[in-house]
Amino acid sequence: MRSFILTLIVAFLGTGSMTAQLNTPQPSPSAELEQQVGLTDVIIKYSRPSMKGRTIFGDLVPINTLWRTGANRNTTIEFSTDVTVGGEDLKAGTYALFTKPMANEWEVYFYTDTNNNGTPGAWDDTKVAAKVMAKSMKLPITMETMMLNIGSITNNSADFQLVWENTMVSFPIVVPTKEIVQKSIDKVMAGPSNRDYYDAAGFYLDEKENLATALEYVNKAISMDYEKFWTVRRKALILAEMDNYEEAIKAAERSLELAKAANYDAYIRMNEKSIAEWKKMK
Repeated sequence: MRSFILTLIVAFLGTGSMTAQLNTPQPSPSAELEQQVGLTDVIIKYSRPSMKGRTIFGDLVPINTLWRTGANRNTTIEFSTDVTVGGEDLKAGTYALFTKPMANEWEVYFYTDTNNNGTPGAWDDTKVAAKVMAKSMKLPITMETMMLNIGSITNNSADFQLVWENTMVSFPIVVPTKEIVQKSIDKVMAGPSNRDYYDAAGFYLDEKENLATALEYVNKAISMDYEKFWTVRRKALILAEMDNYEEAIKAAERSLELAKAANYDAYIRMNEKSIAEWKKMK
């Protein structure tokens, strides 16, 4: 028995040593850049290769050949709003970022399929959401490790920048800050909507506090073309919470009428039950 147990221990330890993984630095470490431009969030995820004595553009990265724009999996870029890239409209979303280096400018592709280990096995033009031309310029310095950056940031625009070896490639990004702010201004200056009043009344009802204000708000919601069976039902519940069962019954009867017109069984049952209960409370 002792030898059997010893055999099991040795087997267990041997298995553990075979499944253990050695933890070493990645040759091209992963990186993530999050940058807000105006009111648009831009997120870039990529792996950063280094020169390590190699010639990059025209050798390691061939000219006129599609490149994953980094190392390992394809680089991705995400926009939280619709934007314009290099003069081309691009919807909010996440895209794989592929490039084709050329002598004086690069082609840049925003590809809807982001699940690629490098470049796609079969390129699909229908998945190209936007294609832009990016300026390429030589630098008086050498960048050992590839860097992607969002620079020249204003409220309404920024530049995407790729820097590696002695090359910098960039294209402009324009964001809809003015449109977003104007919509916000218009909404705030117009005052609360009927839904805002309805939601605020519901909060006070749930907390069982400021019920007079809750009643004021739900009445405002109803007066703003929001007399729905669910809105009037909320009014009835607020009145009942205030022990004003007579008015609560009137509101529930109106909610019941609206629910029947809409053929909404759940609210029909709830109102009928409440009316019966509240009549006993009068």
